[in-house]
Amino acid sequence: MMRRRAIATLAILAAVMLAACGDPPDKEIQQAQTAIEAARTAGAAEYAPDEFKAAEDALKRANDAVAQRDYRLALNHALDARERAQTAAKEAGTRKAASKGEAERALGRANVASAAAHARVKAAETAHAPARALADARRTLTRAEESVQKARAAMERGDFHAVIANADAATPRLQAVVHDLDAATSAAARRRR
Repeated sequence: MMRRRAIATLAILAAVMLAACGDPPDKEIQQAQTAIEAARTAGAAEYAPDEFKAAEDALKRANDAVAQRDYRLALNHALDARERAQTAAKEAGTRKAASKGEAERALGRANVASAAAHARVKAAETAHAPARALADARRTLTRAEESVQKARAAMERGDFHAVIANADAATPRLQAVVHDLDAATSAAARRRR
């Protein structure tokens, strides 16, 4: 009789433990999914791609474990996914802010170079610089200004990588306009003496 009670008690305890472990971790999986969506919104796919991908992979493993009815493993993967997504969101915020600062500096350099190039073209026209040098400078200036305009448009969209690429491409060309016109104007002045 005691033995039957002990077996019955063990059977009940086993059933209770199985029931406790028998439900999929839906709440934790939903929290992980929400954290991944928040990280995506924060720009983690672009600014923290490795950690973001790890979060997505962990969530997939959690869902796969649920399909295999391994709820303990699913819970571990869901918690890992949530933590990685939160880390990715923080990293993305930090990196995006740094990228924005660099984009602002790159656009600022391009704007300064553009103003200097425009001023130099006007000064060269006044100084009657050689026509060929002026034509070359205007062509280079026009192409460089297109890149500066693309950088400004990218800044408005928040595409900081495009801002940096376009501004950094335009700046040396604008500086070359100034340099080339200075050289052409000085050469023309020496010939007139």
